Amino acid sequence: MEVALVHDWLNQMGGAEAVLENLVQLFPRAPIFTSIYWRDEMPPTYLGWDIRPLWLNHAPGIYEHHQQYLALYPTAWSSLNLARYDVVLSNKSGFCHGVHTRTRKKPALHICYCLAPTRYVWTFDEYARSEGMSASVRLALRPIVAALRRWDFNAAQQVDHFIAISTEIQQRIKRYYKRDSDIIYPPIDIRRFAPQRAHGDYYLIVSRLIPYKRIDLAIEAFNRLGLPLVIAGGGRDAARLEKLAKPNVQFLGRVPDADLPDLMARCKAFVFPGREDFGITPVEAQASGRPVIALGAGGVLDTVIDGESGVLFEEQTIESFSAAIKRFNTLQFDSAAIRRHAETFSTETFKHKLTTFIEEKYADFVKRGSTAPHV
Repeated sequence: MEVALVHDWLNQMGGAEAVLENLVQLFPRAPIFTSIYWRDEMPPTYLGWDIRPLWLNHAPGIYEHHQQYLALYPTAWSSLNLARYDVVLSNKSGFCHGVHTRTRKKPALHICYCLAPTRYVWTFDEYARSEGMSASVRLALRPIVAALRRWDFNAAQQVDHFIAISTEIQQRIKRYYKRDSDIIYPPIDIRRFAPQRAHGDYYLIVSRLIPYKRIDLAIEAFNRLGLPLVIAGGGRDAARLEKLAKPNVQFLGRVPDADLPDLMARCKAFVFPGREDFGITPVEAQASGRPVIALGAGGVLDTVIDGESGVLFEEQTIESFSAAIKRFNTLQFDSAAIRRHAETFSTETFKHKLTTFIEEKYADFVKRGSTAPHV
């Protein structure tokens, strides 16, 4: 079975790249097709991979400003046909699922591991607000976004099977693409984390400091309650948040990865006030045996068990958040049980489930004579 991996872009590290690294471990001989590849900003280990960027890789300034080339991604991906492979596995949050996988003589089985339906397209207003776009820019972009939405939907119909990273994403795949999907949670290296016998009295946030993460909501709630909150991470919202905080809130800035396991294992609870497609850090906190206080929406509905591995609040308001913190302090949590729950999201579990899924779908594909319907 000859496999090709497809990845939207390689110009910065994030959750998508963590997934890709695991895919490369599963299929070390598979080439990686991507729109752009900024070698200097990616890990040195990537230099040993067979990475094949598209012609878009030569566009001026695209590494630093790839969003400005938004309208060209469909054309770039549509120009690539990978039908010569047996299986095409796309790791998608953008447009890479639009790669062609069929010719008259030979189709490839296309499985899309969907991190999210293309956010710029389907939740454009929310994205535009988070990026600070002016009303005039948003108005000018609407015809382009409408065209991209049509292309994105049509591209999704050519995928043979979708895999969603969470129930949230499964629902969006159904809503936007009208497609069913299976859920396989993304891989998390929980071996880095372990419970400790004792913990401190501080609550912890580990996050990029950008508006949609709603760190401001956490600060205002902890300001009101006067409880110690430690915030690790940096970002463009840092100065505003520091002005908002009272002395009970401490900013650590960017913390080295090597220091995070101890920081998590010693917190009283991990705080997660934003809405995410999945959310890796709450699982890492639970792998450290620590409960999570989180907004009950998005990916945490799959990862946090209310009353057992954390406490969920319903609304992004100071009142709702504060009530959840107070409720948390009335409950008892079992660190060992929380750790066992986190183990269901391990890298090993991801690899086993994904491998089994691909093998079963490919066997069925071959059995049908490589003519399995897309929908």
